[in-house]
Parts: sequence; structure tokens; C-alpha cells
Amino acid sequence: MSVGRLDEDLYFISMAARLLDMHPQTLRKYDRLGLVSPTRTIGSVRVYSRVQLDRLKLIKHLVEDEGVNLAGVQRLLTIAESVQRIRPLVNGQPTRRTTRRRIAAEIDLISELVGIL
Repeated sequence: MSVGRLDEDLYFISMAARLLDMHPQTLRKYDRLGLVSPTRTIGSVRVYSRVQLDRLKLIKHLVEDEGVNLAGVQRLLTIAESVQRIRPLVNGQPTRRTTRRRIAAEIDLISELVGIL
């Protein structure tokens, strides 16, 4: 059952689990580990957006198809988020000193995460 809010579909945990062919307990575990952060209703029921479902699909793919453990998934997601922060900086005005510093900081974070620092 989806709930509409500002043109965004939202799914209760039971429906999200069904759509993803995952157990609700797995979704709860991923929430506890910080891999996904669903919104909570007043009664503390987890509610997932389409973006969060896509993230969960990626996590499921990495775990089930690629054999990545959850610690590896967390690292990969952190790297992907860092790359997403770098992309607009690179596409913007690359000569500004603050932009270069931010890009360097993100590259340092990625390097640390992959163990090449």
C-alpha cells in the first residue's frame, strides 16, 4: 500500500519488503546499520520512499549477486555518496580554491575508504 505525499510514493515496511522480495527483518537490520534511513510515522512505523527502495535494491544486488558483505556495502555506498558530492564541484567552476579543497577532501575520504592513503 503506497501513501502519496507531494508526488512521492511512500511504502510501509511490509509493502517495501514485498516489492523487494526481502524479509521485513532484513530492512530493519539495514536501518539499524545505517545503510538506509526510512522516515518514521508518529507510531514509529518505517516508511520508505522510491529513492530508498532503489538504494535497497542496490544493497540487495551487492549482497546477493556480487557477494559483498555489509561492511563492504557500507564502504561502497560511502564512496558513491562522495563521488556524488564531487560531481557538481568538477562540473562547476574548478579553479576556485575552496572547490579544490572540497574535491581534495572527498578524494582523501575515498582513498582512506579503499585503503590507499
